[in-house]
Amino acid sequence: MSHSTLSHPGNVPPAAFTQEELEWLPWLPPLPEAELTDRHRAGLVDASRAKSPYFMLLARDPDILGARTCTDKDIFHNPEGGLPRPERELAAAATSRYNGCIYCASVHARFASHFSHRTDDVQRLLDEGVGARIDERWDAIVAASVALTSTPIAFGPEHVERLRTAGLDDLAIVDVVQSAAFFNWANRLMLSLGEPSRGRLS
Repeated sequence: MSHSTLSHPGNVPPAAFTQEELEWLPWLPPLPEAELTDRHRAGLVDASRAKSPYFMLLARDPDILGARTCTDKDIFHNPEGGLPRPERELAAAATSRYNGCIYCASVHARFASHFSHRTDDVQRLLDEGVGARIDERWDAIVAASVALTSTPIAFGPEHVERLRTAGLDDLAIVDVVQSAAFFNWANRLMLSLGEPSRGRLS
């Protein structure tokens, strides 16, 4: 089935990467909120996600959604050492930029800007792509994330050494790998299930 067949009538998806808050429109029907069971609510983890078309679509398989959400939260919110939060978000934003996932890139670019207070640098990544030069530490994180995203075997000792030289310890390097690997998968899932939008359709 072609993308044009799936697209929502009247929606013109954003053509450029942005830090604006976007909507996401599913191509398959999400689970209606009225049909949520205790098992579905456990899978959502956060009750507020019942308002998200994306999570309500994934809630059709609540056990997998629960595992996915707990993995996501541990990678991005675990405070026990490792990479600072803004750089975890940077890795996810770079992965999403490389994969062409405008929606995911907008979310994680916004978080990277919020936590780092480097909005202009994050915007350069979105505008210029993953080849943008920012500073050595961020460039090393982006390069490692892109290598993993391109194909895992493209990530090698030279990326680890560059990250170490830029000041990352082993736990921080693991966080780069996890952030990029998780969103490499998450981008593909989101890209195959719906499309971004600048606002809800009437």
